[in-house]
Amino acid sequence: MKKALIPLTIGGFSLGMAEFMMMGVLPDVSDSLGISIPTAGHLISAYALGVVIGAPLMVGLFSKLNPKKVLIGLMLAFAFFNVLFALSPDYNLLLISRVFSGLPHGAFFGIGAVVASKLAAPGKEARAISMMFAGLTIANIFGVPLGTYIGHNFSWRISFFMVASFGLITALSTKWWLPVVEHAKTQSFKSSIKVFTTINPWLIIGISAIGTGGMFAWISYIAPLMTEVTGYSKDTITYIMIIAGLGMALGNYIGGRLADTYSPLVTTTLLLVAMVIALFVVAGVSQYKVPAVIMTFITGAIAFAVIAPMQMLMINNAKGSEMIASAVLQATANFGNAIGAFLGGLPIAAGYGYISTQYVGVALACAGIGFCIILLVRERTSKNTTLLQTTN
Repeated sequence: MKKALIPLTIGGFSLGMAEFMMMGVLPDVSDSLGISIPTAGHLISAYALGVVIGAPLMVGLFSKLNPKKVLIGLMLAFAFFNVLFALSPDYNLLLISRVFSGLPHGAFFGIGAVVASKLAAPGKEARAISMMFAGLTIANIFGVPLGTYIGHNFSWRISFFMVASFGLITALSTKWWLPVVEHAKTQSFKSSIKVFTTINPWLIIGISAIGTGGMFAWISYIAPLMTEVTGYSKDTITYIMIIAGLGMALGNYIGGRLADTYSPLVTTTLLLVAMVIALFVVAGVSQYKVPAVIMTFITGAIAFAVIAPMQMLMINNAKGSEMIASAVLQATANFGNAIGAFLGGLPIAAGYGYISTQYVGVALACAGIGFCIILLVRERTSKNTTLLQTTN
């Protein structure tokens, strides 16, 4: 099974580089095009827009095709549009190609999560999904710093040619190593979206779109927190982000195993509670250098530990519509990114300082816990009803 999952891991690495590397090379893009940093920042938003649009759209358009063929096609399109991005001579074409390069992102992770779960042995589905998202964590440890270094010292265009090459490698390795996974060929897009007429998927979307915003409220402002409050120099931020990435890698590994040992819902709930505690601790120790770095590692671990359990939770609650539901969950995670960064910035703008973002993160994570509690109650009620009907 592990060899079969390697293409999904490489794909996660490619998509992680494409998404997060732009933040590192933003000044270089700004300088080379003669545009402001905020204007260049629209390229980050453009990718997120592509993810949100592409997740349900790509799955809907290709729902009748075998998942393996769809994954290959998605990564070929991803590689093409990143080449186009690297070659674009002006800002408008950069913006357009950036949107299109984001289209395959959510669909790849959504379909890939379902494929990984089907390839896994019974009881090991969540850890199989975590192997795909391991690529995302590896990108943050190695790929993004490497691409940022190349962008600073040579050209950001070379960095995105590198991203495109990993997309091509993903497509080829998928063709060679990923087995053909059976899918419901008779399932139409119209019938697939009927899953969203039930309550549970919307509660899980709430966990993803709002609950995980707690993590993004923290990490979006980690650089100024560590420089302005903790007292680290700007030169050390790259190393601090690598430490956060190492925590994310460990958390992703642990999260998959916890979800297989217990249940995805219980695991997700407990991890969000752990996130609340961690953010309170971050707020309390940010003025001290060593504890602040330790909490960067721990908070990063908790943040990524929740990904595989949450993905498995959606798959379990969308029988017959797993791929569209899984892809939509990926799209809503980008909403969590946006809302966490936006709300986290409000108290800073109001003059409350960088520590205040942690309390915004606590509030968002608590909202996610609330959705989990509702799901737990509904699950218990459903079991009791079934037991009563069986007894009668």
